[in-house]
Amino acid sequence: MIAVDAFLADSVSAADGKLHAQGAGWNRIYAAAIPTVHGRIGLGLILRIPAASAADPHALEVRLQGPDGAPVRLGQATEDPASAFDRIQGNLRLDPPPPGSPVQEEEVFPVALNFDGLPLERAGTYRFVVAIDGADVREIAFGVAQAASNTTS
Repeated sequence: MIAVDAFLADSVSAADGKLHAQGAGWNRIYAAAIPTVHGRIGLGLILRIPAASAADPHALEVRLQGPDGAPVRLGQATEDPASAFDRIQGNLRLDPPPPGSPVQEEEVFPVALNFDGLPLERAGTYRFVVAIDGADVREIAFGVAQAASNTTS
């Protein structure tokens, strides 16, 4: 079974088999007004794949659910609003660990995803859902609330 570790960040990238993150480790967004469009949310995933199944094809899917469980638009493929999508999908297959590798039990595969301009229509709890081979294996929740005003009348 593939295990998934995950975190939220302001931005995340992957290079040389490692994740690099800015502003990692949060679970709340405070907006001046709701609905809002959030500039960027980074999602870092670390897939730990058993070496015995690393060479097998695996399907990866990431989607975002709003407070009511409905899908949240993640982006658009083109300038056409009709091309909006609500999930990221891909397939992966890894090489098994090389002979003599100090870790033979599993392969680690980092995934960096950045979502720009996310529409957050309501206050409440949003969840990124990660599915492997069609089964939901991890949820990463964050709350959205309206920021308190610092002005007095």
